[in-house]
Formats: sequence, C-alpha cells, structure tokens
Amino acid sequence: MNFKKSKLVVLTIALLVFIVYSFYSSFHKKEIVKAQEVLTTVNENSSTPYETAIFAGGCFWHMEEAFEKLDGVLRVESGYTGGHKENPTYAEVGSETTGHLESVEVRYNPKQITYDNLLQVFWRNVDPTNADGQFVDRGNEYQSAVFYNSNEQKELVEASRDALVASNRFDKPIVTKISSASTFYKAEVEHQDYYKKNPISYKISELGSGRDAFLNKTWGKDREVKITAKTVINKDFNKEEKLKMLTKRQYNVTQNGIDEPPFNNEYWDNKEEGIYVDIVSGEPLFSSKDKFDAGTGWPSFTKPLEPNNIILKESSGFLSLTTQVRSRNADSFLGDVFKDGPKPTGLRYCINSAALQFIPKNELEQKGYGDYAELFNQQ
Repeated sequence: MNFKKSKLVVLTIALLVFIVYSFYSSFHKKEIVKAQEVLTTVNENSSTPYETAIFAGGCFWHMEEAFEKLDGVLRVESGYTGGHKENPTYAEVGSETTGHLESVEVRYNPKQITYDNLLQVFWRNVDPTNADGQFVDRGNEYQSAVFYNSNEQKELVEASRDALVASNRFDKPIVTKISSASTFYKAEVEHQDYYKKNPISYKISELGSGRDAFLNKTWGKDREVKITAKTVINKDFNKEEKLKMLTKRQYNVTQNGIDEPPFNNEYWDNKEEGIYVDIVSGEPLFSSKDKFDAGTGWPSFTKPLEPNNIILKESSGFLSLTTQVRSRNADSFLGDVFKDGPKPTGLRYCINSAALQFIPKNELEQKGYGDYAELFNQQ
C-alpha cells in the first residue's frame, strides 16, 4: 500500500513538472517571437544601408545559427529558393518536386562585416564536395549553393571558391552551385529560430548529423573565422581606467546589468537639447530629439542616434525574454527595447541614466561632437 502511494506521488510530481515545463516552453517561444519582432522593427527603421546574402547549406536550422551569431548580421531567415514553385511549403520542398533548396537569407551591415567574411563562414559550415545533400540530410533540397545578388557578389563568391580549390583542403572536386538569386520564400514560422525555440531537439539533430565532426576534422583550428569590424568608433579609450572612475551605480548598471530605480535617476525628466553618449567610451547613442516621456521613470527614446553603436541581445529569465540594449564599443549594458513606443518606429528604448553622459547642444563642439550640432540647427 505504501509502495502504491509513493508511486502515485512520484507520478503526480512528474505530471506537474511536465505541465510546468510545457507552459514555460510555450511562453518562452512566444517571447522569442516578440523579441524578434522588435529586432525586425529596429532594422526597418534604421538608415543603415543593409545588404542581403543568400546561402544554401543543407538543413537551414543549422545554417541559421551559423550566421545569426555574427556581429554585423542583423537578421537571418530560413526559407526556400532556386526552384520554380511559388510559395512552396516545407513538405513540397521535401518532395523534391519544386527545385527549391533549403536556404537562409542573411541581412547584414557591410560597415561591420563583409560579404567575403560571410563566404568564409559559409565554406566552414558545409561539405562543398557533396552533390547529394549535406551530412545526414540527403536529397536535392539539401544541396549547397550560393545565390548572388549582384555582379560584385558573383565575382567575390567565384574568387572565394577558386581560392578554396587552390588550398587543396578537400581531395574531391568542389560542387557547390553558384547561381543568380531569385525569389526567396520565407519558411513557415516553426522553422524560424528553431535552434532557439527547440534547443534540446536541435542539439540532438546537430549531434546526429555528423556536421560538427566533419567540419572540425576538415578545418581544425581554422574553422573559426576571425572577423575584424570595418568601422571602429571611439577605440582610443582605456576601458580599465574609465571603469575606475564610475560611481557604484554606474558600474552596477553598465557592468552588472542592474537597473537603477525609476524616477530617481539623472535624466528621466531631462528636457534639455543635446545628445547622450556612453558613460564609459563616449560613443554617441541617443538624441534629445528622439526622447519622450513614457511615464516609466527612465529616459526613453524612439530610436538610436547611431544604430551602429548599438547592439541588441536577447536576454532570457525564468519566465521572460527581453531585448537587451548594449553599446558596441564599451559593451555597456544600457537598458532594454520594447515594441510599445510611439510612431514612427513604435519602439521604446528604455535606458538607464547611469549608463549615459549628456552633452548639451552648446557644448557639442567643445567636447568633440561638433558633427551633431547641425541636428539642433534644423527647424
């Protein structure tokens, strides 16, 4: 009788754990979608001249992760391209009747990462000698390919392929296709950010594919691509010395990610005209022209002054996932961005005053930010 009771208790606990996990998993997936919507809105409202690259390298779940983690890459979407069927589904592409390949479309900032950098990452994530698929995934839809969007991209990918052939890294012919880009059809929502939404099943898929084992053996210590940003801003500062000059609150905010209290901080109700820069590096971040009162007790902005100086990172808690805002050069924690702001962006950058230094418009020239003075002379 006691054994039966114990068994019943264990089963009940197991059921509760399963229910809680299922609830959390569902909640977590919804929050990831919300965070991705914020990132998309930021990209659409930025003046940065983003460019697009399209690659096919077998299962698009794995290729999405390979590119999405790179600095300078704004968005990676899984989809289908290279075939003849309009708006194909995952099942149709898998039937090998559409001519499409599983692919990823990469939106990137050419000021931070080059197309050639992306090509180097691509070659290190595929087996370019296999014409029948990639690793454990077999079929035409899993073939490797690069789809170029311009003559410049075509020349770069051909030169990159030729350099790979000349390196003699592979003892079989390179068969990766190089073709002009056609319509890219976005895959179903369940295939977007699969590695984030389903980390356990993704890891199982990754281990079972043999991809990592092959790539590690082929590339060894050269597998990781060393990427140097093309544009470097405010590198001439000593971070270690700057950190020593911070107050306890400034340090806790920027280095430990601890938010300051609302309504009890320096700039939440500042109405003076000027710009806000990173307290550590001095890199320009926000303008008073984009500041508004959100009623939260923290400085709020609709958009950054310099999008290239901002990095957005997804940060997860037990039952929440937020889009964290950090400065690029100092890597200071600034705050979070939410999709509940006013027009035209619909965004609210909720920023800690302690992470900022305010430069009044009449001091811009004197403090080395003269290029921004014109902003406040416009009617």
